Amino acid sequence: MQLFWFQGDRLEYRARAGEDGYLWDVQGYYGGDINKFWFKSEGEGAFGEAIEQAEIQALYSRAIAPFFDLQAGVRQDLTGPKRTHAVIGVQGLMPYMFEIDAAAFLSGKGDLTARIEAEYDQRLSQRLILQPRAEVNLSAQEIPELDIGSGIDNIELGLRLRYEIVPEFAPYVGIEQEWKLGGSRDFARLAGEDPSVTNYVIGVRFWF
Repeated sequence: MQLFWFQGDRLEYRARAGEDGYLWDVQGYYGGDINKFWFKSEGEGAFGEAIEQAEIQALYSRAIAPFFDLQAGVRQDLTGPKRTHAVIGVQGLMPYMFEIDAAAFLSGKGDLTARIEAEYDQRLSQRLILQPRAEVNLSAQEIPELDIGSGIDNIELGLRLRYEIVPEFAPYVGIEQEWKLGGSRDFARLAGEDPSVTNYVIGVRFWF
């Protein structure tokens, strides 16, 4: 049986020192239990300015274990140099119900990067859910045109509290801390940016 599923995981307004911004993180699939076509998009920016970062992915996904898929495909950057990347990764539920999405990206320029995202839903009541979330971005080499240093590029740690009005729709509030590290921190400082940023967020999560 073929199914279509779409989720807006994070659609949020972000308040931070000096400027306010926005972020989207959506994904979906079409397919059956074993084989699926996945699409993903995420991006962010500050109000009144050009979009800072945006991308879209198209992936073939095959189940390799219950609730766990191997994925491969292509990613297109929609901002900056607008590079195209080959993608290979895994996505699914780890033991103790941790959701993980990890992927490696090889650009047409030969740059190798990776991203690891993990989150966990802690139900506080029938409708109230606390979600810790972590993201780590890494690079095998320095990419000066993108202000990315080699090694760990940045780390994000967040905590969101959402209220499920219905299972398919839940507004939330939260806080997220971002750190640029190593060479990426140096690039940020040279550009006059703070390598450590706190975001206070309000948004909605939905699926259908």
